Amino acid sequence: MTALAASAAPKDTAPGAEPPDSGARHRLTAVTGLAALSLDAMASVAYGPEAIVLVLAAAGGHGLGFTLPVTLAVAGLLAVLVASYRQVIAAFLDGGGSYAVAKAHLGRRTSLVAAASLVLDYVLNVAVAVTAGVAALTSAFPALYGDRLWICLGVLVLVTAVNLRGIVDSARAFIVPTAVFVGAILVLVVVGLFRDAPVSTAVSAGHASVLADDATTVGALLLLKAFASGCSALTGVEAIANAVPSFRTPAARRAMRAEVALGALLGVMLIGLSVLISRFGLQPVKGVTVLAQLADASFGHNGAFYVIQFATMVLLALSTNTSFGGLPVLLKLLARDHYLPHVFGLRADRQVHRYGVLWLAGVAAGLLLFSGGDTNALVPLFAIGVFVGFTIAQTGMVLHWRRERGTRWAAKALLNGLGAVLTGVSAIVVAATKFHDGAWLIVLALPLLVLLFEAVRRAYDRIDARLGVGRIPEPPHRARSLVLVPVSSLTRLTSEALTVAVSLGDEVRAVTVCHPDAEDLAATEALERDWALWNPGVPLIRLSSVKRTLGRPISAYVRELRTVEPDARVTVLVPEAEPERLWQRLLQNRRGAVVAHAVRRDTDAVICRLRFRLGPRQPTWTRGRRSRSSSASRRISRVTGATSP
Repeated sequence: MTALAASAAPKDTAPGAEPPDSGARHRLTAVTGLAALSLDAMASVAYGPEAIVLVLAAAGGHGLGFTLPVTLAVAGLLAVLVASYRQVIAAFLDGGGSYAVAKAHLGRRTSLVAAASLVLDYVLNVAVAVTAGVAALTSAFPALYGDRLWICLGVLVLVTAVNLRGIVDSARAFIVPTAVFVGAILVLVVVGLFRDAPVSTAVSAGHASVLADDATTVGALLLLKAFASGCSALTGVEAIANAVPSFRTPAARRAMRAEVALGALLGVMLIGLSVLISRFGLQPVKGVTVLAQLADASFGHNGAFYVIQFATMVLLALSTNTSFGGLPVLLKLLARDHYLPHVFGLRADRQVHRYGVLWLAGVAAGLLLFSGGDTNALVPLFAIGVFVGFTIAQTGMVLHWRRERGTRWAAKALLNGLGAVLTGVSAIVVAATKFHDGAWLIVLALPLLVLLFEAVRRAYDRIDARLGVGRIPEPPHRARSLVLVPVSSLTRLTSEALTVAVSLGDEVRAVTVCHPDAEDLAATEALERDWALWNPGVPLIRLSSVKRTLGRPISAYVRELRTVEPDARVTVLVPEAEPERLWQRLLQNRRGAVVAHAVRRDTDAVICRLRFRLGPRQPTWTRGRRSRSSSASRRISRVTGATSP
């Protein structure tokens, strides 16, 4: 790890040990963690049962009879995943979910596949959730349909701004919408169970049915496809395990409680809605969601119906918070392992990984622009990554139990193995059935992202090798120091720069670049005369240049010095005036940056950029005879700006 990374990257947490809880008020409890990290999974009840019904509708009414059995299978897999991720939380306190499991038990390459799948899933979740929420809004208010893209971007900006204030603030802001949605769905299920028949079918009246003719049998492939589609309701189950460090101490216990609560609520809602689908003999129709039909059947077409719709719309839009809570932590772990730039490991006072949040928002905005705010353009890409992550995590936990050999390790390994088989089959089925609809993009993007991670790691390894990281360096020794100060006029900035230079080096030389035109020659000669009169004890070297460039003549002179004095340490001190007002920087021509860039690019000299702040009450410089180069200096300043003396 590089020296810079050593100071920026967090230390690994010892297995079974809780990290010190710094900034507890900016961390999550079990309740706020449920609100911040479970919105994706909670909102999936709006489309999970519908995904099952739409697949089974291909077999007509006979196929719809399998809605509850398929949902029970999905709920069974949910129970397996929740049990597994509870163990992941306990074993990997630094978070990371499937990435951390794979890194510990399946090797580097597999861990990168898990990380890439999670990154893709989190980014797509943001885009899909925002477009789905806005789609619900435009369904209620059709006049807004033409502005759906701008509404999507506005929602994304709002959620990003909330998350930049910290995950706790975002959790507090989302507790009420989450509670309203969960409460409304549970009330819908309870009320529906007391109905013998639908109270109303007004919402589906006049809409064409998508139900096919009754089939004599329902094939295993159709049931498998319905199961895989229903597993879209499981997206987000892993988010809590990915963000364990965001919880208050004891983080593992709080995170496990939140995981269990998520699994219980999600399972009850999924099974309850499926029971109502079978009880009411619901048939899917075009243009109306299954959840809307269930609300109409249980409550009637009244205020309660609109509460369900509005709560669904809000929660779908806010379910992006799952990604904002989980992905920045994953990016931090990747940065710590040198697979991403170390800037993703930086954390603000509010426990915010700001660069991860902003990167996620930027990529999601790009997807929204690419899709035009259309949910249907993004859905085929969704959920593949999360199934890959599920499979890797389950497989890794099987090896974990084999190595631990603790109490009932065989039963635990069998449970995780079953989960790995089920999620692996689901991943294959989803990828195959949605391949031509756009899933090929994910199949292509996943290995490309893995290659990107490895390229970043190789770059950091080369930096480590050149810096000698991990090896004891040679003792420091004193070398002769030569400081060059570029100047173009005689000002107070010149004096300040030379004062600093003589304090840094054994020898100081001022250099000025002279071009062959008459005006520049006259200005340079005037500067040399005034320099002799001033007599600062530092020689002024004229560097002639045929081309009108500043950086290259100075870098060429540095290379010449390095050839003559190979043991000397050359430092180029570039003085720059820093204006009092921010807008006044527009008056500068950045010539200091030009010189620094050229020297850095062409030589190995040390670059030192001296900032001279021009405050409102600068002390007056020593009064005396105006230098004869003052008029020429003003001409040069108009050409070059005030960024160097």
